[in-house]
Amino acid sequence: MFSWLGSDHRRRKDPEVFQTVSEGLKKLYRSKLLPLEEHYRFHEFHSPALEDADFDNKPMVLLVGQYSTGKTTFIRYLLEQDFPGMRIGPEPTTDSFIAVMQGEAEGVIPGNALVVDPKKPFRKLNTFGNAFLNRFMCAQLPNPVLESISIIDTPGILSGEKQRISRGYDFAAVLEWFAERVDRIILLFDAHKLDISDEFSEVIKALKNHEDKMRVVLNKADQIETQQLMRVYGALMWSLGKIVNTPEVIRVYIGSFWSHPLLIPDNRKLFEAEEQDLFKDIQSLPRNAALRKLNDLIKRARLAKVHAYIISSLKKEMPSVFGKDTKKKELVNNLPEIYGRIEREHQISPGDFPNLKRMQDQLQAQDFSKFQPLKSKLLEVVDDMLAHDIAQLMVLVRQEESQRPTQMVKGGAFEGTLHGPFGRGYGEGAGEGIDDAEWIVARDKPMYDEIFYTLSPVDGKITGANAKKEMLRSKLPNSVLGKIWKLADVDKDGMLDDEEFALANHLIKIKLEGHELPSELPAHLLPPSKRKVAE
Repeated sequence: MFSWLGSDHRRRKDPEVFQTVSEGLKKLYRSKLLPLEEHYRFHEFHSPALEDADFDNKPMVLLVGQYSTGKTTFIRYLLEQDFPGMRIGPEPTTDSFIAVMQGEAEGVIPGNALVVDPKKPFRKLNTFGNAFLNRFMCAQLPNPVLESISIIDTPGILSGEKQRISRGYDFAAVLEWFAERVDRIILLFDAHKLDISDEFSEVIKALKNHEDKMRVVLNKADQIETQQLMRVYGALMWSLGKIVNTPEVIRVYIGSFWSHPLLIPDNRKLFEAEEQDLFKDIQSLPRNAALRKLNDLIKRARLAKVHAYIISSLKKEMPSVFGKDTKKKELVNNLPEIYGRIEREHQISPGDFPNLKRMQDQLQAQDFSKFQPLKSKLLEVVDDMLAHDIAQLMVLVRQEESQRPTQMVKGGAFEGTLHGPFGRGYGEGAGEGIDDAEWIVARDKPMYDEIFYTLSPVDGKITGANAKKEMLRSKLPNSVLGKIWKLADVDKDGMLDDEEFALANHLIKIKLEGHELPSELPAHLLPPSKRKVAE
């Protein structure tokens, strides 16, 4: 009845039944899993029904953290440009959920309009009401990073019951909704504020069952000494261990994710290595997106099966006429025993069961007489999907991965081009920044020349290693210095002459004064001796 593959066994085994993984997931969900969910009212207890946009959307990264941990600055660091609605400050500035997504032009879509757009995967968020939708928006802008992923910025988490009530919506429930649909969850911590507030603790617990998606960033780590950083890292791991109950140690990336000079540059190499590891993890999301969606569908199917057993068991225990209210209270109180019986009878892992306390709370408001008895056919269809169709889709996932092995996030901080002695350089902004008509570097060149000739030039040039030692005095991140090297090494020979060295120092000065670097070297900044060559 619910099979869309037909009865032909050979057709079942043919990978060509699915043209794409996304198409296969949609068909499997609609024809095999959705009927079970609807029959046992799964959507009222756990998660709304999935729509096409849930299968077709780009990978999403969810940023979570207490206020002033650098979530918005982190996004700006990745994109290397501002985005609409962005606000940065030491106080709680981001009070909304902001979905940063690709668009042809910069603009903001308010939440109420966003949840009626069938092309966006946010339609089911309307169940959280206007209090939430008034604090939800989509910031669209053209950016190469957003061609591959979308990023969700969240309000800074505060402490205390008062702040939680004043939101007007269930903050943890909204985060859990996003957690079910995103590909990566990044928890950001400030190296100076490791306390995990009551609301943050509640949020992390709400993300239970999504630990495989979670990564942790210890941000602003350049502001503390090495010995203190070791203690801070240990304290963070200890705090997380009390909340995140997994046998594996959660991955923590240490760094300072902004383009300002490092206050304490002692751990520069560590920060650079950690940054590259984190970027590689995010870059891999498009390549692994299909596998993640397949995995999420399997988890959803297992939960839907357990839910069906719970609802049908409660229905079976209910009297047909008298004593319904009393029996309902008794069944809710005895739900732990019902869980145990279902676990033994159907050989189900305890980890597949929904949260006991939450399930008891939800059952209080339900009319048990409307529950459905066990319908084996619906469960058999889902079992068939898990046993056969998922395996078929897995083959197609591997085929898509082999056809697109280099599918990665590109642009912005993921540029990944090697810039001279600074290794991997990620760029720093696209603003022009400098617009004088003359070669203004000449004004300070005598001062730069004095430094140049102390660096042992050979044939009028200094090596990249010697130049690096001097440029590191600025305390700018390697990512910024890599971009400066790319601009200053005009002839691309891996060395700097006196004019190129002066240009590099001028660009460092520009950056330290708070200006953006140009994406390409303007003609008026080209050293005089190089202009004829360029022409």
